[in-house]
Amino acid sequence: MGKKLGFLGFGVLFGFALSRVGASDFDVIFGMFTGEDLKLVGVIFTAIVVGFIGMQVLQRRKQVTRSGQQLKISYKTLGRWSIFGAVLFGIGWGMAGACPGTVLAQLGEGKIFGLFTFTGMIFGTYIYARLKEKMPEL
Repeated sequence: MGKKLGFLGFGVLFGFALSRVGASDFDVIFGMFTGEDLKLVGVIFTAIVVGFIGMQVLQRRKQVTRSGQQLKISYKTLGRWSIFGAVLFGIGWGMAGACPGTVLAQLGEGKIFGLFTFTGMIFGTYIYARLKEKMPEL
């Protein structure tokens, strides 16, 4: 139970941070995609660099996963569906002004349009799972 509360606490802090930097604000997202306000690009780039360095440090220190296996960073190869998925994700992000992480921050802020985005995410995940059963190469 303690771990779950820890995860919940981390999620709340992460959502708060997303909210504070404007990642849950449609106008900030719009400004990022149009190039008018690149503050969010800097935040995303910083998160990528910090995450990369953190994972490298953990792997070099031979950290283990929760199941006791040694942490190993593996790279996923790009398949023929990768570009399609990336374009679809980008279109959805641009239209909704949210990605999977920020939609939860929007809901936490009480932004009602986040419900539509969240519903779309759930529906899209369901469709992907159904297609994956029929097309394992996805």
